[in-house]
Amino acid sequence: MKADSPDTQLIALIERVALADESALKQLYELSSSKLYGVAVRVVGNRSWAEDVLQEAFLNIWRIAGDYRASLSPPMAWMCLIVRSRGLDFLRRRTSERADQALALDDAMSDTMEGDSPNPMDTALAGEQAWALHQCLSQLGNRQREVVSLAYLRDLSHGELAEQLKLPLGTVKTWIRRGLEQLRGCMSRFA
Repeated sequence: MKADSPDTQLIALIERVALADESALKQLYELSSSKLYGVAVRVVGNRSWAEDVLQEAFLNIWRIAGDYRASLSPPMAWMCLIVRSRGLDFLRRRTSERADQALALDDAMSDTMEGDSPNPMDTALAGEQAWALHQCLSQLGNRQREVVSLAYLRDLSHGELAEQLKLPLGTVKTWIRRGLEQLRGCMSRFA
């Protein structure tokens, strides 16, 4: 890599950011933000949201710059991955917020509708599905069941799970993918 290449310049800035050099973060932002903003827009599909994602990404870069290894990936690819991850996390949070709003609306509607008791057919169906899911989850290994449950019940990203459980990211992704495949197969037998 040439001493004056864009990658060399970005690597040097990231190394300075790792030492908490605010001017280096500003320079890094000036050099890369337009490209990273484009990535954020493609991920979240909204310019206003992309600005929030880009801000979160640079806060994350500030926090984890010391973890960057030039031997593993070019600096722009590393930063694009951070932007992509922040964008997907942003979309997950928005989805979760919309689900919470929908539940609040459902609660408000159910309060205004006749009858307070649940529909017996819905209750029976929900009970059967819950029982089937419990049976299928029990067929997964303990660690795999834990990873799948945390991913979907606590809405944790793969990276957050890997960090929390002290597992390699690839292991977490594999366990979730295989666990979901097993659950789909198992649940289809109950359908």
